[in-house]
Amino acid sequence: MKIIEKIKNSDRVLFTLEIVPPEKGYSLKEIFDTIESVKEFSPAVIDVTYHRADYIQVKDKNGSAIKSMKRKRPGTVGICSAIINKFGIDPIPHIICGGFTKEEIEDILIDLHFLGIDNLLLLQGDKLADEPHFIPTKGGYSYAYELVESVSNMNKGLFLGNETIMEEKFDFCIGVAGYPEKHYAAKSFEDDLKNLKNKIDKGADYVVTQMFFDNQKYFNFVKEARMVGISVPIIPGIKPITSKKQLKIVPQKFFTDIPVELSKEINSSDDSEKIKEIGIQWCVGQCKELIKNRVPALHFYTLGKAYPTVDVLRKIF
Repeated sequence: MKIIEKIKNSDRVLFTLEIVPPEKGYSLKEIFDTIESVKEFSPAVIDVTYHRADYIQVKDKNGSAIKSMKRKRPGTVGICSAIINKFGIDPIPHIICGGFTKEEIEDILIDLHFLGIDNLLLLQGDKLADEPHFIPTKGGYSYAYELVESVSNMNKGLFLGNETIMEEKFDFCIGVAGYPEKHYAAKSFEDDLKNLKNKIDKGADYVVTQMFFDNQKYFNFVKEARMVGISVPIIPGIKPITSKKQLKIVPQKFFTDIPVELSKEINSSDDSEKIKEIGIQWCVGQCKELIKNRVPALHFYTLGKAYPTVDVLRKIF
């Protein structure tokens, strides 16, 4: 079932979460354990991230270090199928521009359609580790709006290389990312909103935001989005901060600010359990305010750790 239909038909604020595929060679046990731990709260959907191949350091037969391309976390399509069949929960696979040709992406989408998957989250994806900025794959898409346009065409029965409408039309619900604190590569907040509006105009049905820790930034973002004509649901992205290390890592990796008040409170303690509780309580406060303001859903970024999300859910539902 489409996430926008679930939002429309629900009399309460829904919750969703994002999981990360295991590294190559590892089992799905941790992912299944995560889902089992949140089942009682009835997640509306579960996002599954997609990861492109990237350069890693390996040694050749002489012991010299060389760079090699490797996809560390494959399996997104298979995990989505497993989630449907084992748990009866609708998955949302991420589809990214980086690392795939247009034809490869179309083939992935055909597989997802045949598996009965209704929802997508379309993203540009991360740049390679040694790239100064995102460089598109040869024969691939450069921007998320191009992905949106392509999927919208497939929903109409228009496939790559065909000028006629085909018999098999898709019906994907299309999600895109929004950035309350601006995408790192955007020239300005205003330009970033224009980019988001373009994705909506191309056919996107809903928005999921990057994580934030100050609700006012989300509220301002929604207000500005509505002013430029974006009317689709905008789902806030949430994550509890549970360690001092995350105070540095999260802003660097996700380009989001940590409120001074939260940083001071976490830095005032050396007790790891107390630090976790501080972060969880802050997140609980965020969630309660967002629920009070009737957001479409709460989207939790787990980053492979289920317990903080479960602790928050127990305090808000």
